[in-house]
Parts: sequence; C-alpha cells; structure tokens
Amino acid sequence: MKELSSADFLPLEAGQEIHGISRPSQSYWQDAWARLKTNKRALVSLYLVIGLILFTVAGPWVWSVDPAQQDLDQISRPPGSERSALIVADYSPWDTEGLRFGEGLTLVGEATTQSVRLKWDALPGSNGHRIYRNIFPVGPERSYGIPRAEFFDNSVVTFEDRLDLRVLTYYYVLVPLGPQGELLDNYEVIEVDVHRVTTVLEAIDKGLIEESSNLQIGDALNLDWHPLGTDYLGRDMLARLMAGARVSLFIGIGAPFLFVLFGVIYGSIAGFVGGRADQLMMRFADFVVALPFLLFMILFKISFGIGPGESGVFPMLVAMVVLMWPATSRLVRGQILQIREQGYIHASQLLGAPRRYLILRHMIPNTLGVVLVTITFAIPSAIFTEAFLSFIGMGVAPPTPSWGSMSNEGIKTMLTTPHELIFPALFISITVLAFNLLGDGLRDALDARMRNQG
Repeated sequence: MKELSSADFLPLEAGQEIHGISRPSQSYWQDAWARLKTNKRALVSLYLVIGLILFTVAGPWVWSVDPAQQDLDQISRPPGSERSALIVADYSPWDTEGLRFGEGLTLVGEATTQSVRLKWDALPGSNGHRIYRNIFPVGPERSYGIPRAEFFDNSVVTFEDRLDLRVLTYYYVLVPLGPQGELLDNYEVIEVDVHRVTTVLEAIDKGLIEESSNLQIGDALNLDWHPLGTDYLGRDMLARLMAGARVSLFIGIGAPFLFVLFGVIYGSIAGFVGGRADQLMMRFADFVVALPFLLFMILFKISFGIGPGESGVFPMLVAMVVLMWPATSRLVRGQILQIREQGYIHASQLLGAPRRYLILRHMIPNTLGVVLVTITFAIPSAIFTEAFLSFIGMGVAPPTPSWGSMSNEGIKTMLTTPHELIFPALFISITVLAFNLLGDGLRDALDARMRNQG
C-alpha cells in the first residue's frame, strides 16, 4: 500500500483535475447491451433467434416452393439422395414365352420403378405359391412383408410387380402353400435393387423437360432438387419447415406477447393499489393458476365448433392468453411493490401526479427489464406447448404444417425415413434452447444489482 506524505494533503490549485474519466457515461440499456455482448452463449442465441426470424420471413422468398406440392417420384427421400432418372420406352405387357427355368426365384430383366418381373421353379411339396414384398430382410421371426400375389397351383410361376415401386431395396419372398393353403417352411428370398426410370411423356407431363427436348431412350435426367428431402407425400421438407415456422412462431411469440401484456397491466394495478383490492386480485390469479390447461383447450375447441381433424390454432391461442398470465402478474406486482416505495415516486405524488401517470411513466418502464426476460422465457414454453398439442393431434391439424404436426407425422416412419422426424424436432429444440439461453443472458444483463459487479 502506498504511504501518504504531507504533499498529499496540500490544497488543490484552480483547474487541477481530480480524477480522470475511466469510461464514457452509459445509459441503462447501453450498459445492458455491453453486458449481453460479453455473454457468448446469449449472443450466439440472439443470432440464432434472428436467423430463425429471417428463415421464417425471408426464407419463402428465397426458396419459393409450394409446401403443399407433391413430388410423387420422390416420396420420403432423404437429403442428398440420388435423383436421376433413366428415360425408357413406354410400358408394354410382359411376354413370358421362352423363359428359361431351373434357377429358382430369379429376377427377369432390370428392376425399375416401372416394373419388377420375377420367375421361379415350383418348390418341393407345394400346391401353389404366395409372393411377399418387404423392405427388411427376413429374420427368424419370418416376417415376410406385404403379400403381393397368391397362386393355388403350380402352373403359374411368374409374377410382375407394378405397385408403388420406389428407389429402394426390396426383398421378395416366395413361400410354398400346402394342400389346405397353409404356409410351408421352405421359402426362398431374392434381394432386388429398384432403379428410377421415366418415359418421355411422363417427363413432359411433370414439367421435367420441355416438349422440344431432344432426350431419347437411354438418356438420364435429374428430378427436382429437395435440399432437406421430402416427406411421406413427396412434399418438400424445407418449404414445409418454413411454413411450419410461421405457425409455430406466430403462436410462440403472439400468445406470450398477449398474456404477458395482460399480466403486466394486471400486476401493475394490483401492486400499485394494494390493500384489499390487491389481495382479491391475487387470489383470483391463484385461482386461474389452478385451472387445467388441457381441459380448457378441449372446452375452447368445442365452444368454437372445431371438430376432430380441424386446426385448433385459435382455441390454443385463447387458452394460452386466458390461463398463462398469472406468473407475469405476480412478478410485475412484486416489482411494483418495491418501486412504489422509492423516493422519486413519493416526490411525484407530492407534485400531484395521477395514478395513471405514475404507473405508465415510472413503474412500468422500470419493470421493462423483467418483462423482457419474462417474454424470452415464455416464448419457448409456448412453442413447446404448441408442438406438444399438435403432436397429440389437438393443435395444428394436417395439411397445415407446424413443427409439432410435422413431428407427429414423422414419428410414424422414423425407423425407415428418420429425416421426417429429425428436422422438425431439431428446429423445435434449437428454438427452445436459443430463447432460453437468450432469456438467461438478458436476466443477467438487465439485473441492476449486477451493474456494479465485475
């Protein structure tokens, strides 16, 4: 520690500087922004939120694909999958004359999305055969798949499959039938890789090529590009995620804004008035907290005449606004009870300021930090609520997309086409996490007690 001398106690001369300015003066919001920028997680979350808003608002201008348009040539295709198609001749009936046998279950020609042709030799002890098609190998449980044809005598030993063929690996199973039509044990399996083909007329009808195109049989063309793949109806996943973001974020931002606004007004009045009125108002808020959200969601759907399979966006919005404001009102009431005891409030009252002026000019502006943090925490809660209700079929109903309804559709095919579930679930997770981390950073940045720390 520096030792003091007599020179340190001499009188100051005129114009002598006492202290240098360590940093320029900052307002409350400037200081909060500076604190927020030091929180890397909150800053990254802020950029993610801005990116989600741009994805929702500006995304459809950049990727102008109709989210309801179906691409039947590319159903449930994952991102980055092969999208080329070979031009072939128009379909003609299969002429089975001259086929050679003696090789068991065999593929005839090339397996394409136009047809798969099989031939076989009659299995020992059979009185007929049944053909199955599966997308998984046959295991010990003998899950053969979908039955495609059944023949009750051994005179028919060929089969042509043309039912909804896709670019997949299929497993065709030939099972012999006994005298009573029962399945015997000595089955045969063949693995078939199906390739995508199309004809010139089909390509023209689907807009893949122009009528003046010079493509000939044997040439290849590329189908429409889907960056994030397609769903089970061939709809573009990226376009549906953008459309779903508009629904999810509309509910996730609109509902919190409304019930937080009502909670701020309600809590401000209760905290400022005080006394018996305050107690009655807060007991009513306690009563609202005890009301079951899911039950009121059902009652609102019935009241608005929304039947099964219809979208329940409006009842969901009303249920959130009616039932989710008490937490905000309690928080704001507590802040108002502290602020109304401050000296500048008493000074304003002595100068004759009316109650409305005190609430709108002094009290509510001084609770904006808390309100902003409350909104950032309420948004992910509302998004998750919408996703949950849509997931169980009580929220947004197909074909209107939302992240929750898309997850509900994707879980049905998660084992075969997981991208239909992963992408909407990933967007829900990123959005909820980003708003939570942003709210946590705003709480630290706007806390006045932390302004003098560090």
